[in-house]
Amino acid sequence: MDGPTTMSADGASSGGDSRDGGWFGRGPGGTPGGTAPTPQAPPTRPAAPAPSTPSAPSVPEQRTAPSTPFQAFGPAPTAASTRPASSAPPVAPAPSAPPAPEQSAAAPEDTSDAALLRRTLAEIEPIADKVTSHFYALLFLKHPDLRALFPAAMDTQRDRLFTALLTAATHVNDAATLTAYLSGLGRGHRKYGTLPEHYPAVGEALLGALSQYASESWGPRTEAAWVGAYTAISQIMIDAAAQDELRAPAWWQAEVVAHEMRTRDIAVVTVRPDQPYPFLAGQYASLETPWWPRVWRHYSFASAPRSDGLLSFHVKAVPAGWVSNALVHRARPGHVIRLGAPAGSMTVDHTTDNGLLCLGGGTGIAPIKALVEDVAQHGRRRSVQVFYGARRDNDLYDIDTMLRMQQSHPWLSVRPVVDDGPTGELCGQLPDAVCQYGPWHTYDAYLSGPPGMIRRGVDTLVGIGIPTHRIRHDSIEELVGARN
Repeated sequence: MDGPTTMSADGASSGGDSRDGGWFGRGPGGTPGGTAPTPQAPPTRPAAPAPSTPSAPSVPEQRTAPSTPFQAFGPAPTAASTRPASSAPPVAPAPSAPPAPEQSAAAPEDTSDAALLRRTLAEIEPIADKVTSHFYALLFLKHPDLRALFPAAMDTQRDRLFTALLTAATHVNDAATLTAYLSGLGRGHRKYGTLPEHYPAVGEALLGALSQYASESWGPRTEAAWVGAYTAISQIMIDAAAQDELRAPAWWQAEVVAHEMRTRDIAVVTVRPDQPYPFLAGQYASLETPWWPRVWRHYSFASAPRSDGLLSFHVKAVPAGWVSNALVHRARPGHVIRLGAPAGSMTVDHTTDNGLLCLGGGTGIAPIKALVEDVAQHGRRRSVQVFYGARRDNDLYDIDTMLRMQQSHPWLSVRPVVDDGPTGELCGQLPDAVCQYGPWHTYDAYLSGPPGMIRRGVDTLVGIGIPTHRIRHDSIEELVGARN
């Protein structure tokens, strides 16, 4: 994510142990049970017991995660149908009348924590913009000091809270994915200056916004479920940040040492970090410029790790892109930018001899180039097939570099693909061009480019028989997009 939203990355939430409510200034006292309604009254929502008075919010030294952090998102118990009891003795029907069919009671309403959380999300989904606006209004009104942690313009910030909640609700049964995702957020939030003591304020604002706009589903039990969920989320993120603090800074200062314009809106920016910056080919970093403080954007490394420690990025200026326009049109040698920690899993598995099938669209060729260099540095002659796509012929800004690499490495093949107009070997959509070659059943696939190209590419590769676990890509909406 580009700002420290409640539960997001570039968002997610998970259910958890609701015993510790210290983050909100009150404790739910565990997950309360309900009392069954009488037969004469309609079913009612179980009431939660009165919350206990908590101690002060946890201090940074207390970093132990809840023992069951995903309890609130666990699978809902199966409700068995019950047969209604009758106090009167059974009466035999008249001989001429057929037996009356036996009536079974309706299944009781699912009041598990997971169901309550999903019910709240379903209610606020049509008005997500109002909910998130109210959330930030509450946060900044009650805690104005936190405003400094966020970018000056909040336009791109408002949808991240709800997107995060939907992501978590979709992946409720995948604790490993959620833990990895939330840990990444916790580490990433360090660059914004987020501290453990900030989480209670965020939780308080979250509850306030949900209770305001989810009036139909809100109640003591629902509130307890959300308290437990957010408590687990925040603890996972705090733990990850604390562990990361022991091994890496929150950010790196990096001086621009080279700035090369490749087209009128694409530049290759090379920087020198102020201290060692470990990363893997295929990963990306978040960048912040001095012209737009607290606004971070992701860019992939355009090379494998180099002996001189320099880092290169391919940046395309996009309309209303604050960071991209600053890097392309304002940054020059001598300027200093900030780097977040490296992230991403689109890396080469060097334990296998599988070939690499690489699809790079636009500036997405940058990490593909890094992957090729990584294979070359490891000295193994693995087949690498690169499909380099662009809309027009002159948009293939790095084709000369890729063709020189092809001449140096006999195991590398580079094929340009252009949407409009003939060029090279192939024309049309990049994913479709791959189908003209193959077979690819012995290859690991790597995709980098616009989100639409990645989605089409994944569908195409799955359709030609490449299993999903051998298709790798990194996208800002990678986890969020999975729910679609």
